[in-house]
Amino acid sequence: MTDLRIENLNIIAEETIITPDELKKQFPLSDVATKTVLDGQNAVKRILHKKDKRLLVVVGPCSIHDIDAAKAYAQKLKKLANEVSDTIYLVMRVYFEKPRTTVGWQGLINDPYLDDSCKVEDGLKLARELLLHVAELGLPAAGEALDIVTPQYIQDLFSWTAIGARTTESQSHRNMASGLSSVVGFKNGTKGSIDIAINARASVAAPHNFVSINPEGKVAVVKTKGNPNSHIILRGGKEPNYSSKHIAEYEADLRKSGLEPRIMIDCSHANSAKKAANQSLVLDDLAQQISEGNESIMGVMIESNLEFGCQKLTSDTSSLKYGVSITDECIGWDETEKLLRELREKLKA
Repeated sequence: MTDLRIENLNIIAEETIITPDELKKQFPLSDVATKTVLDGQNAVKRILHKKDKRLLVVVGPCSIHDIDAAKAYAQKLKKLANEVSDTIYLVMRVYFEKPRTTVGWQGLINDPYLDDSCKVEDGLKLARELLLHVAELGLPAAGEALDIVTPQYIQDLFSWTAIGARTTESQSHRNMASGLSSVVGFKNGTKGSIDIAINARASVAAPHNFVSINPEGKVAVVKTKGNPNSHIILRGGKEPNYSSKHIAEYEADLRKSGLEPRIMIDCSHANSAKKAANQSLVLDDLAQQISEGNESIMGVMIESNLEFGCQKLTSDTSSLKYGVSITDECIGWDETEKLLRELREKLKA
C-alpha cells in the first residue's frame, strides 16, 4: 500500500523562492518612492470620492516585457503628467501578469525571459526594480492583481489596482482586494455582465479571512477590515458599454445596490473592438459626456506604448521590435501625447 501515490500525480517540481521580506530588503523603498506611492494612493482616493475634480487616467503598455522600454516610457509619461496635472491625474499602467483564455505568455513575473523558463524569482526582482524606478521619478503606478500571492512582493508600490474581467467574480480575489491599501477597480465580465463587478464592490467593502502567505513567506490566515475604496471598470463585452445610455443604466444599478456610482471606462478591449486606434473614439465620447455634466465617470484606461501596434512573441526574442507590445495592440507615444493634451483642453473648456 505504501507504493500507491494519491497526491501530486501531475506535479513535476516544487521550487522555493525568495520571501517577500527578503525581496523588499534587496529592493527597499526610498523616502521619495514612499512619498510617490502614498501621494498617488491619496490622490486617487480623493478623485474617487469627488474631493478632487481631476480625471484619473491609467495609461501605459498592455503588458511590460522590456524593462528598458518601460523606463523610457515612464520618463516621457512623467513629463506629460506634469503638463496636464491641473485637469488630469496620470498613473502609469505597469502590468506584469496576464490572464490567458487558453495558454500563452503569462507576463514578466511568470516568464521574464520570454522563453517558457518561468524564472519567477527573477521576474519578481525585475518587477520590483522597475516599480522602484517609476516611483523614484515621482510617477504613481497601476497594476492588476492576478495572482493572489505576488501582491505580498510588490503591492506596496502600486497606487491603484485592477481586478480583471476573468477574476472579478473570484472569491479569492475579492478576499485579497478587501485588504489592499489602494483603490481597487473591478472590471465587468468578458461577456459584458456588470452584476459581477457590482457584487465585487459590495463584497470587498466587508471584512474577510483567507489563507495566504505573510511577509516571512509562511502560510497564514489573513484577516482584513474591508476596503471602502472601489469602483467598477467598463471594458465592454459582446458590445461596447461606454455610451451615455449604458452609463445611466449602470448608475441606476449601482444606486439600487446601495453603492455610489463610481465608474472608470477602459477605452481598449471590447470597447475599442480590440483596435488601438479606436481608443480615441471612446475617449472623445467620454469627454463629451463629462462636459455635459456626467459626474460618475471618474477615470479612463488607455493602452499605450512607445510605438503603435503589437507583435507576436516567437522563439527568436532578438527579433522583437523595441517599444511594441507583445500582447494587445497599443497606440504609440505621439498619439498618446496628442490625445491627452486634447482631452485636457476639452475638460478645461
